[in-house]
Amino acid sequence: MATRRGRLLQQQWLGLQALRLPLGGVGAAPGSDRFRRGPDARAAAFRTPGKQPAPGDGPWGRPCPHCPAWLDSMPAEILLKILSYLDAAALLCVGCVNRRLYHLANDNVVWIRIYSSAFSPKRYNWSADPGRKAAESVSLLSVEDREAGYWKRQCIAKRMASLRAALAQVLKPVNLYTGLPEKTKEALRVSGVGWVVVLRETSGREHVLEHADLFLNDSSVTVAWHGKAWPPLAALAALDLCGVVPVFADWPKPPAKHGPRWRSLVARYSLRDVTDSAVLGCDRFVRLFRLDPGLLVGLWKREEELAFVMANLHVSHLVERSVLGSATVPYEPPPPGARSDDSPECGLRGYQLHVDLHSGGAFCLCSTFCNLFADTGGMGHGYVTLVVIRVQNSVEHLPLIGEVGLCWRTGAADGCVQSCSIMDVTLLDEYGKPFWCFSSPVCMRACPGPCDSARVAGQTSCIDYEDAAGAVHMELVRIRETGEFFVVSLELRLSLARINRWFGTRY
Repeated sequence: MATRRGRLLQQQWLGLQALRLPLGGVGAAPGSDRFRRGPDARAAAFRTPGKQPAPGDGPWGRPCPHCPAWLDSMPAEILLKILSYLDAAALLCVGCVNRRLYHLANDNVVWIRIYSSAFSPKRYNWSADPGRKAAESVSLLSVEDREAGYWKRQCIAKRMASLRAALAQVLKPVNLYTGLPEKTKEALRVSGVGWVVVLRETSGREHVLEHADLFLNDSSVTVAWHGKAWPPLAALAALDLCGVVPVFADWPKPPAKHGPRWRSLVARYSLRDVTDSAVLGCDRFVRLFRLDPGLLVGLWKREEELAFVMANLHVSHLVERSVLGSATVPYEPPPPGARSDDSPECGLRGYQLHVDLHSGGAFCLCSTFCNLFADTGGMGHGYVTLVVIRVQNSVEHLPLIGEVGLCWRTGAADGCVQSCSIMDVTLLDEYGKPFWCFSSPVCMRACPGPCDSARVAGQTSCIDYEDAAGAVHMELVRIRETGEFFVVSLELRLSLARINRWFGTRY
């Protein structure tokens, strides 16, 4: 309907110009040819004397200086009338064409109708259109007094607020076993959340890439990007990992694939010194590098150029981080509430740990440990130690299922890097709240100083991870006869500064 009305207005404007100008052009004298009928009569009204039109000139070809029917040369009043028939998503797309259409698409009169029809209170009046009645109730003076684009920003803010409220309702139920929202997968699916990487060159140019693969499990999401058109690594300065969500999604309907999207910064990484960092692992095609938090960069061995990028995202606050941030500032979760526990062991007991080791949907370890505690004697150097699996207690030792390896693929090749995997850690406090959560690629390396019991059983390896909140140290033994791996030791070191901020203590 809007397209037909726009074409009708365009035809009327062409007719008015044809009556105003002589057929010979601007310098021709009016005559009887003014009322000539024919397929070339309209085009002849805009030609200059003695000049043959080039192919493609005219209203439906490339713009010519004597063609007032070209969209960009129409009067503002006609364009505003055409834009008034568009919806919010189409208006945002039109505003990306050029500067003039951007300012016209920000007109307050156009956006107040959309805002009033979408967010006006429901009225059971069947005699009039509720959207039109609400729009008429807003005084024209108040609309004009606002700066340009005010009602556009209000409409987008209201849409995002409604999406946040809907997501909050979906994420409200919490799984008592994991301490994480039960319906994270449903929230990600219905809201249309996706992820992009923004590659920034030193010159300021940006490359936005949509994700190619996505693996979703109970505790983390693994997103991969690969292709053939990567920019040169030497020209890249930074990489932004962003969540994107449709701005005008009709909850709970599935969102459209194309349209305006809100970008929320999840993490920012520097690519200047990627090759200078330690190699996580390699095979015959690629070398793997880890950038904290949770980013895996694969470089081709021969060219030293990007082969793929893999992001590992823990589901704790994942929806909020992918929706509630901005393009430049990431989302910060609210601080924990005040704890009423004044016991001397507050913050040192009642922890629950869930740890996974996986790659490509295959899990080699999935275990939960409850009632973990630490004593004040385990404090030192700003950390407190939680012992999860003890070397001396063989009953606590856990086997790994299958081989440890990290699978990757691109459009040109695929492979598996041995001794590498993805580790997911979810640590809950004594109240069942997520205290420390991460998902990151890790590597199994030869342990420099194996314990006595492990040395007798077989070759000892270890997996280490560390960030600002704490550190994980896992020791594994490979049985010589069967080739199986057993976890014989697992320790967590928690930052005392984080414990003090979380529980209000003074350790």
